[in-house]
Amino acid sequence: VCHHARPIISFLKSEITKETSLKPSRRSLPCLAQSYAYSKSLSQSTSLFQSTESESQAPTSITLISTDKAEQVNTEENKNDSVLRCSFADLSDFCLALGKDKDYTDESEHATYDRSRLINDFVIKDKSEFKTKLSKNDMNYIASSGPLFKDGKKRIDYILVYRKTNIQYDKRNTFEKNLRAEGLMLEKEPAIASHDIMFIKIHIPWDTLCKYAERLNIRMPFRKKCYYTDGRSKSMGRMQTYFRRIKNWMAQNPMVLDKSAFPDLEESDCYTGPFSRARIHHFIINNKDTFFSNATRSRIVYHMLERTKYENGISKVGIRKLINNGSYIAAFPPHEGAYKSSQPIKTHGPQNNRHLLYERWARWGMWYKHQPLDLIRLYFGEKIGLYFAWLGWYTGMLIPAAIVGLCVFFYGLFTMNKSQVSQEICKATEVFMCPLCDKNCSLQRLNDSCIYAKVTYLFDNGGTVFFAIFMAIWATVFLEFWKRRRSILTYTWDLIEWEEEEETLRPQFEAKYYKMEIVNPITGKPEPHQPSSDKVTRLLVSVSGIFFMISLVITAVFGVVVYRLVVMEQFASFKWNFIKQYWQFATSAAAVCINFIIIMLLNLAYEKIAYLLTNLEYPRTESEWENSFALKMFLFQFVNLNSSIFYIAFFLGRFVGHPGKYNKLFDRWRLEECHPSGCLIDLCLQMGVIMFLKQIWNNFMELGYPLIQNWWSRHKIKRGIHDASIPQWENDWNLQPMNLHGLMDEYLEMVLQFGFTTIFVAAFPLAPLLALLNNIIEIRLDAYKFVTQWRRPLPARATDIGIWLGILEGIGILAVITNAFVIAITSDYIPRFVYEYKYGPCANHVEPSENCLKGYVNNSLSFFDLSELGMGKSGYCRYRDYRGPPWSSKPYEFTLQYWHILAARLAFIIVFEHLVFGIKSFIAYLIPDVPKGLHDRIRREKYLVQEMMYEAELEHLQQQRRKSGQPVHHEWP
Repeated sequence: VCHHARPIISFLKSEITKETSLKPSRRSLPCLAQSYAYSKSLSQSTSLFQSTESESQAPTSITLISTDKAEQVNTEENKNDSVLRCSFADLSDFCLALGKDKDYTDESEHATYDRSRLINDFVIKDKSEFKTKLSKNDMNYIASSGPLFKDGKKRIDYILVYRKTNIQYDKRNTFEKNLRAEGLMLEKEPAIASHDIMFIKIHIPWDTLCKYAERLNIRMPFRKKCYYTDGRSKSMGRMQTYFRRIKNWMAQNPMVLDKSAFPDLEESDCYTGPFSRARIHHFIINNKDTFFSNATRSRIVYHMLERTKYENGISKVGIRKLINNGSYIAAFPPHEGAYKSSQPIKTHGPQNNRHLLYERWARWGMWYKHQPLDLIRLYFGEKIGLYFAWLGWYTGMLIPAAIVGLCVFFYGLFTMNKSQVSQEICKATEVFMCPLCDKNCSLQRLNDSCIYAKVTYLFDNGGTVFFAIFMAIWATVFLEFWKRRRSILTYTWDLIEWEEEEETLRPQFEAKYYKMEIVNPITGKPEPHQPSSDKVTRLLVSVSGIFFMISLVITAVFGVVVYRLVVMEQFASFKWNFIKQYWQFATSAAAVCINFIIIMLLNLAYEKIAYLLTNLEYPRTESEWENSFALKMFLFQFVNLNSSIFYIAFFLGRFVGHPGKYNKLFDRWRLEECHPSGCLIDLCLQMGVIMFLKQIWNNFMELGYPLIQNWWSRHKIKRGIHDASIPQWENDWNLQPMNLHGLMDEYLEMVLQFGFTTIFVAAFPLAPLLALLNNIIEIRLDAYKFVTQWRRPLPARATDIGIWLGILEGIGILAVITNAFVIAITSDYIPRFVYEYKYGPCANHVEPSENCLKGYVNNSLSFFDLSELGMGKSGYCRYRDYRGPPWSSKPYEFTLQYWHILAARLAFIIVFEHLVFGIKSFIAYLIPDVPKGLHDRIRREKYLVQEMMYEAELEHLQQQRRKSGQPVHHEWP
């Protein structure tokens, strides 16, 4: 500390000690008296220094301001040391001086502070200790403020890009003129790599920032939290000890991130309230440049860009329309800097938040680490933060599901050779199956299906029912605990009351219905309104479009079915022995590949049609638009992906008839039958191929394509200009923009995977394991993409994952129904169960030691007289069905066993669904969406906020009276 400042600091300490503290009023906070040692008064929360710097942005300079008393006592010293600055670029010259700071006066022009209280919280005990603390982590954040204007002071909050050759300069000029009129500052700079590109850098000044922050009801910190609940702490003593032990163990967990590399991210340490210029003295303002975070500044600028006119007319408004008509070619917030550094992060620290995210999150070497959700939220916004929180939670919950599914699979693998059904099929050398097609198919020995029977047993064994019930319960537990996790995040990120406070109307909605206004019953202000008749009409048109696209999908599936029927006999008569021998496998594999190609082609049309239908509805807010668009895309792609799977699971081989009387499509093509070992192998093949190929395609489009595009952009730049001379905003321009529909594609991919994991899990128990392995890669792939390959997206806010939660709950309900039908209809579980207890050797409990499934294969195959086929052959062939033999009184009619099995299947579906739905409902009831402790804390904080606002306003009034010489009261006059 400079020797000139020491007398002033000692004088101020003595003056502060002598000053009479504010006595608590009747409405004082319950924790005020207990926290007296922590804070003498509520206004001390506005001190210029805090012991812990904010994670997102710390000031580049720290300024202390002397009190009026200090100026009166020592005028000479204040003139000599009028400004105090703390330069972190050279900590050896760190110096404290007290005086009047003009910069801080500018930032606090709307309020008058009691300067004596602003110094009380900051007492330097040891200069070297303070220097060491700053140099460890905070220097990198304090020195990082992102790209700046040419003057090196104004921060760039947004970037607009246009081409000089574009002729719509009148619209741009009008738009930019109106932006300046709104209070924004603009600076133009041509691109270095391209002479046709022009960048417009936008900076929002303090006054404009405050005005729009108040208009948007943005919540800002105004008081540090204090928790003094002695009764609760005593009753929770044992629990706190237990959790402390777990916390100590978690500190040694290799998956936990090294928190020493991160600054303090706990913004929840402060109470927040809607920002108000009239009550600016309530809020903690350390520095006007860092009071509003980068994300908040970008959101406010984008709000202004969306509502600024570029021509006369109510609909000629918004940056989106200017981009659509070509006036501008891009608009985005800039990254804070490069994501790589030549200096190691362990020794020199991160250069900026983007660099820290890359090193501690986006690198592939961090695949086993927890995600820094607070830093993700700080840099990319709450909406993207919630996506990665949900993705991480989903991936973590897949671990127990994958373990159980793997156990079920290994149970089938180890008992495969002991399976009575597989043994009987492999030994049936003298059993001939009826031809599966009319012309080129010959009789086939049953033991030729030995391999298929063993593979089928891997997915159709005694653990199938247990695993289906487990996954239904798992889906409920996953969703219920995610609701709790979301409530904790929304509280921590101060999003509890955001939705009803900050969400605004879409500009397109305002432009369309500006003439039809009604008074909002909540705000009491007039706003545009969509008439009910217009809304219903547009909704009907949209629903009609949805049904048309779904019918188109069903038509495509029907086309694939016809293809299977047509080529079935062609593969059976193929010249290649392999295909001729495994013609059913070849038919299924070719149909799956064709179906996948059709799926990808239809997806291209779906996105455009869903976009048109959603815009036709004119949703009121952005969240309504996103929910409507997401629902349409989910319905389209879900039907597109799963329609062929539903066909194989529930229709393939169900309506073929019997030999001699087969059902034919258009009286020409015989319907396809299942393999002699069952249809489950076809279902597994269909699921595996579509899931695998689609994931590869998605990964390429998400990461591979941007990598190629960005590499080509850098290659073109390096031809004539060195990379080091390119400014940050131009490097961002050369990156790929985020997907047009934001996180919709990311959520859609994971939700469809969730459907694959749960809906047909009874047929493929390895699905959770494959999903887990894929998601471990997906998290780092998405992180790498967001940090390195994409321009920085707009840091949007959100309180939850939107409509996707309802879709996930719907998938959970559908999964129970489909798994019940898969077990009862597709698999042979019910026929084996009926045979074991009704028709098998154990039916009368005569020989309990004997295998109860002995003779099941022979019992499940019916006889047919080959002479009736007219092929010149005699004898009998077998086929899968429960029909009477040719020598019975009613040949080829359903036997009594068939009706017993049908009744058992229906009974199983009813019992399974009621049992699982009952368990799901009970678990959902036991797990509240919001933890009890969090619910009480939220209610208490609402009460404390009101009291604190009262106390802060009262103290501010007393300060004003003290300065004017009026008597001070401890209550409102």
